[in-house]
Amino acid sequence: MTTWANMNLQDSASPIMEQLIYFHDHTLMIILMILTIVSYMMMAMTYNKFIDRYLLEGQMIEVAWTIAPAIILVFIAVPSLRLLYLMDEINNPALTLKTIGHQWYWSYEYSDFNKIEFDSYMIPQPDNKINEFRLLDVDNRATLPLNSFIRMIITAEDVLHSWTIPSLGIKADATPGRLNQTSFLINRPGVFYGQCSEICGANHSFMPIVIEGIPSNLFISWILKMSS
Repeated sequence: MTTWANMNLQDSASPIMEQLIYFHDHTLMIILMILTIVSYMMMAMTYNKFIDRYLLEGQMIEVAWTIAPAIILVFIAVPSLRLLYLMDEINNPALTLKTIGHQWYWSYEYSDFNKIEFDSYMIPQPDNKINEFRLLDVDNRATLPLNSFIRMIITAEDVLHSWTIPSLGIKADATPGRLNQTSFLINRPGVFYGQCSEICGANHSFMPIVIEGIPSNLFISWILKMSS
């Protein structure tokens, strides 16, 4: 059941998403402080029969409300730029996974392991089991190892798509004729859900993404099973 506690960002499953959540909270606190101060000043000026001529026109207040926003922007820009550089950092990948967007499903290729390929379709609602999510579960999940740098190569066959996993902090466009690259690391086991985030046609809402993060020894067993 949905509650107010669910109206937040998803729990992070990667170091980048942890940093994104920290930055979100940091920026939100600054915004709330600004909102509180500005609201107080507006209320004080509105519900006041006196007029402060120094507040309406004065050199000091002009200087103050010019310098203060500049300082606030510095406190937002520095962690933002740091995070952007962290997201663009490319590490030596332990595994490369290619995904191709289609109208309307995803296909995956594990090129490092004897060309393992499969398509991933959404499970129709009448076929959903009691423990599966409506419009989110798929028949073939992309399985990846924990604590290993994964390189994702993303493209599309027909129209624009977008491969997105919120809990991993990933959103990368899938463009026909182009290869897009991103990288991430899964730091906790689990099943992580995403959806196409680029309007791509009539069934745009019905091409979910499911990533299953498992320990390396189980991943090797899964690869051997898929190869046989």
